[in-house]
Amino acid sequence: MGVLAPNGSTIPQYWDALRSGTSGIDFITYFDTTDYSVKIAGELTDFQPLDFFDKKDSRKLDRFSMYGLVAAGEAIENAEIINAATPERTGVIIGSGIGGIGTFEDQHRIMVEKGPRRISPFFIPKMIANIAAGHLAIRWGFKGPNHVVVSACASGTDAIGQAFRAIQHGYADVMITGGTEASVSPMAVAGFANMKALSTSNAIPATASRPFDLNRNGFVIAEGAGILVLEELSHALKRGANILAEIGGYGATDDAFHVTQPAAGGAGAAVAMQMALTDANMQPSEVDYINAHGTSTPYNDKNETAAIKAVFGEHAYKLRVSSTKSMTGHSLGASGGLEAIAAVLAIQHQLIPPTINLETTDPECDLNYVPNSAIKASVNTVISNSLGFGGHNAVLLIKRWAD
Repeated sequence: MGVLAPNGSTIPQYWDALRSGTSGIDFITYFDTTDYSVKIAGELTDFQPLDFFDKKDSRKLDRFSMYGLVAAGEAIENAEIINAATPERTGVIIGSGIGGIGTFEDQHRIMVEKGPRRISPFFIPKMIANIAAGHLAIRWGFKGPNHVVVSACASGTDAIGQAFRAIQHGYADVMITGGTEASVSPMAVAGFANMKALSTSNAIPATASRPFDLNRNGFVIAEGAGILVLEELSHALKRGANILAEIGGYGATDDAFHVTQPAAGGAGAAVAMQMALTDANMQPSEVDYINAHGTSTPYNDKNETAAIKAVFGEHAYKLRVSSTKSMTGHSLGASGGLEAIAAVLAIQHQLIPPTINLETTDPECDLNYVPNSAIKASVNTVISNSLGFGGHNAVLLIKRWAD
């Protein structure tokens, strides 16, 4: 696994932040927010492109591609997969909700101010969403199935699910997968803010993302990348791979209800969770922990809670649920990758990361959300939820590997 998150730039840093309840949300530094109602985000403030890329390459890469490449580099190194897999049997499926929006904004400004002849010849191949997967393939020579999934905030989880299917159906032995996003840009923040989706609790940034809390008032936009190496079991065993966990099931649905609001009672999310359970041939009572989509918006949190109760019944009150977005913010298409990694880490360390900033109980959110402090627990099976605009629902079931 490999990660770039607002609260951690490597897997060890990320896990230390999650287990200690450390937020990566702060005031926006990328642009002047004087005229904005929202002044906070989860930025990768420590990321310096020239630490990873030469000047020539950095001019050709949007930050969302850079993030994907850096996180993939950590994952690939940790997996020791180079020279252990056949290039034609190694693929890449990456999720990104909006791709190179920073490049789009920069080039539009140049066109308005200086005219069309000044648009960079790198504009299109730098901006298009599929280019992150393309760059990963080119850098490491992966010649198997390669594409990008765009399903809003479900993109990263859908990418992992589709990579899982690619291996399951015999199209590849190894898949590099997850999500990447560089969405803290002037237009993205303005757009989400003007639709009243973002939190305006600017005074203390680290407390603005408060999933399931009665006083939540919107999500905090963020950026980052979470990349995993998936491998077919016999291939992994043959080479003596260090197996971290097992993907057991995947479910995907659409609400077919509204462009931004979830269906009442989280109906579509409930079906997706049930699909993942059925795919894994598991019962609801076998799930220990749910890494919730948990955006900190009024509609999402109560409807996701209702969906969990619909699927798990009385067991919903026994399992643990938490939202790591309380610490990372919401990185849109990258969030599914970051949260799948959090799920694997919870299994590895037998520790459930908390939902921080959960201070006032919402009567409609009445489950055990692991408030404010991580807890030691037996964690063998985790569900990771991602729910996106357009009604997209994607769910992974991740299991402890028992050899």
